[in-house]
Amino acid sequence: MENMTFNPADYKSDQAVRWCPGCGDHAILNTLHKAMAVLGVPPCKTAVISGIGCSSRLPYYMNTYGFHTIHGRAAAVATGFKVANPEMTVWQISGDGDGLAIGGNHFIHAVRRNVDLNIILFNNKIYGLTKGQYSPTSDRGFVSKSSPYGTTEDPFIPAELVFGARGNFFARSIDVELETSRDVMVAAARHKGASVVEILQNCVIFNNGIHSAITDREVRADRTILLHHGEKMIFGRDRNRGLVRDGFLLKAVTIGEEGYTLDDVLVHDAHTKSNFLHQQLAMMDGQELPIALGVIRDVESPSYDSAVSEQLAEVRARKGFDSLRDMILAGDTWEVK
Repeated sequence: MENMTFNPADYKSDQAVRWCPGCGDHAILNTLHKAMAVLGVPPCKTAVISGIGCSSRLPYYMNTYGFHTIHGRAAAVATGFKVANPEMTVWQISGDGDGLAIGGNHFIHAVRRNVDLNIILFNNKIYGLTKGQYSPTSDRGFVSKSSPYGTTEDPFIPAELVFGARGNFFARSIDVELETSRDVMVAAARHKGASVVEILQNCVIFNNGIHSAITDREVRADRTILLHHGEKMIFGRDRNRGLVRDGFLLKAVTIGEEGYTLDDVLVHDAHTKSNFLHQQLAMMDGQELPIALGVIRDVESPSYDSAVSEQLAEVRARKGFDSLRDMILAGDTWEVK
């Protein structure tokens, strides 16, 4: 099996895909199939685990092991599965509501612990399955069924949560950017530890066009920047704009104007341990500065599941435990008559 190659179709189940026509989830699903084929991990060595929501139907459409769990608990179940089965490749599928509201605590601690999970966060800034309530990523003032006069709170920014939880891998893509989505999924799976991929996804029914200010073809080249490790941070329809340092801040400039040359444009280093610049890049919002796509941070660090496996092996060897019963009976015991 190690020498076998796989096609995207090998990861598809025979289930009819039940998402609304035009939903961005279709593109993400197809991209995930393609990413898995590139990685070449056999379906029998792959598990896809989700919570509740439109995106969380995805395990049904995978020819892999899968768990459709309960609301907000995908990270908890995925953590337990990975620790118990460290040889498996585990993908966690969550929406912005499932992953960051009821599941927010599990999300940040999976990232903090650095569990080797590939977390795909579908962000459409709405609760779709429950028919259009605002979510933790909805913007202040957003009008929805649960906020008819506009929300009175500020949203979570997924990247900010990841960096606040000391995350080591963060990437972003758009549902319609199929090649970028595939590439960041592949990079996430190859990263050892918790990897978070935010996909800006469109809900055609309850939040259609929520990302259009950056995703529309007419503006996408000027309002997004695709980052590649070791390459200059250049963007724009004419590839003549770049990111430079302006004191401690980032600034978007036109190369050849105001004295700026290509030499002034920053080179992306996804592997530096300092997350200062990574966080600045991830927080760009597509207005004064283009929103960053691609792998923003990719830093190696010991993973939780590997550390647990090593600890168990060391304790077994030192204590002579062959089973849980041996461990329990090794301490003080008493008999109740």
